[in-house]
Amino acid sequence: MASDSRIASRYAKSLMSLGLEQDNLDSLYNDMLVIDEAMNLREFSMFVKSPIIKADKKQAVFTEVFGDSIGEVTQTFFNVLSRKGREFHLAEIVKSFLKQYKKNKGITEVKLTTVNPLEEKALQEIRNVLSTSAVTESKVEITSFVDPNLIGGFVIEFDDRLYDASVSHKLEQIRKKFQD
Repeated sequence: MASDSRIASRYAKSLMSLGLEQDNLDSLYNDMLVIDEAMNLREFSMFVKSPIIKADKKQAVFTEVFGDSIGEVTQTFFNVLSRKGREFHLAEIVKSFLKQYKKNKGITEVKLTTVNPLEEKALQEIRNVLSTSAVTESKVEITSFVDPNLIGGFVIEFDDRLYDASVSHKLEQIRKKFQD
């Protein structure tokens, strides 16, 4: 839902502003990484999103689960979310915060898919080309995926862009031309 993403974006933006104001943005980023990892666990995600469990119980469990691994600001932020009945947006808020953080730090996240895993040297060359291009920020983080269905070549995705230089894509384009 559009309203869900707006809510998540608003809360993430508020947390970003607080982090910038208190000069602890990197600490909040690390906290969000920890929470993001926890939200990938089905049981924890279901617990956070449960409408049956009361806010005070969620706050207590949140404190118990994360303990000293997250900061006081993050703990307070979760308490505010749960008191306002917005904790079920936590996963989206965390994702939105991570994106906003990277944008603030001038980092472009790139998804690179190839037929075989690439060696670090090849990844570094791709990172260098992308970081000096006009379409990405100066810092590039590459997440590599392997898909044998590409047959050869690669696919690069970032922001709302897709560059498909795979053999399977080229074959599909040729097939479509012959069908016309």
